[in-house]
Amino acid sequence: MIDPKAVIDPAAEIDENVTIGPFTVIGPGVRIGAGTNIGSHVVIKGETTIGRDNRFFQFSSIGENPQDKKYAGEVTYLTIGDNNVFREFCTVNRGTTQDGGLTSIGSDNLFMAYTHVAHDCHIGDHIIMANAASLGGHVHIGDWAILGGFSMVHQFGRIGAHAFCGMGSVINKDVPPYVMVNGQPVKPHGINSEGLKRRDFSDEQILAIKRAYKTLYTKGLRLSEATEVLREMAANESALKPFLDFIDLSDRTIVR
Repeated sequence: MIDPKAVIDPAAEIDENVTIGPFTVIGPGVRIGAGTNIGSHVVIKGETTIGRDNRFFQFSSIGENPQDKKYAGEVTYLTIGDNNVFREFCTVNRGTTQDGGLTSIGSDNLFMAYTHVAHDCHIGDHIIMANAASLGGHVHIGDWAILGGFSMVHQFGRIGAHAFCGMGSVINKDVPPYVMVNGQPVKPHGINSEGLKRRDFSDEQILAIKRAYKTLYTKGLRLSEATEVLREMAANESALKPFLDFIDLSDRTIVR
């Protein structure tokens, strides 16, 4: 059902099972999948593709131009998967041509009120961004990560899968998978063991991850030395491979 007070461009592609509230504006490049519910006063524009069963609350702004001074009106893109929730005043910007032209969001994510996803970010699945958490441009967030309220991630930062960033964190280095961080700037505070239990990690896997954390953070080893030890540990425990791969790929270096 589309409210007659909504403003829908005729070129938008909207499934017949989409609900759109009053005073919402949908632009010409937008494609919206079945079951999606869009509240009142929402703006969706640009080359934006939205999957099934998403929900957009009032006053969210989706697919707006990137907040980047280099942006000069190029055609860029935003893709959103299925079953995501965007609460009040969420802002999600499209990509820039300096980084592939795409901002992407996976499925089953929760973006609470006032959260911001900047241009060229790549968001996985099952992620929670609490109220007013903000991502700079080009940030990558792994599956199941949680960002506490008012946390901020510097541009080009990376947050690993299952990581937990506490309220008000200022994240200027990469956060490896499984690790909990907090502070301004952030410091490591153990692993997200409760989250791993909820996601059916075995006791043996969690113990191996704790040992890997201690190797990296409490034994006084240089990063290169710790990485070599982790490589040996990962040969016997597959849960450590994402941990090691993340460190190997980190350009900015990790939180330590």
